[in-house]
Amino acid sequence: MRSRILQLTSLLIAALTLTGCERGVQDLQRWVEDERQRPGEPIDPIPPVAVAEVVAYEAFDLRDPFQRRTATAEVDELAEMDEISDGLRPDPLRRREFLEGFPLDTLTMVGTLRIDDVDFALIRDNDNVIHRVREGNFMGRNHGEVERVTPNRVELRELIQDGRGVWTERRVQIAMGER
Repeated sequence: MRSRILQLTSLLIAALTLTGCERGVQDLQRWVEDERQRPGEPIDPIPPVAVAEVVAYEAFDLRDPFQRRTATAEVDELAEMDEISDGLRPDPLRRREFLEGFPLDTLTMVGTLRIDDVDFALIRDNDNVIHRVREGNFMGRNHGEVERVTPNRVELRELIQDGRGVWTERRVQIAMGER
């Protein structure tokens, strides 16, 4: 009996649904025809094309900023600057050391070590890797050369270039545990 009621109810719902579809699409066709009868709106004119300002390139004889500088070009440039800076300049042919890739304020001295009468400072970088440095090594981004390693600090001599290209010397130090 129950299944019979479900069948009849399903049949009734199907019949009502089909009756609703019988209405057709006459109202839709009437709307489309009304829209076609309306006059079209005017189209906005195309805006005028802006004329680009012509600029003369006058830096054709300067070094291309997008090309890597060669060691020879850097030597020539530093030789020109040598007259201004009294010979004080970094060695452009020197191979850069790993700790020169870090700013000094991200390096921390965590200890010292003595091997065969040579004092080494233990320097931690910002990746928590410990490096050994001694006199003559370089660190920091300003050509900082280690001049002295003591039990509580590392003393460096940095070379800084000002806006006119003049190299000046600056003494800095990294003390034990400083950050």
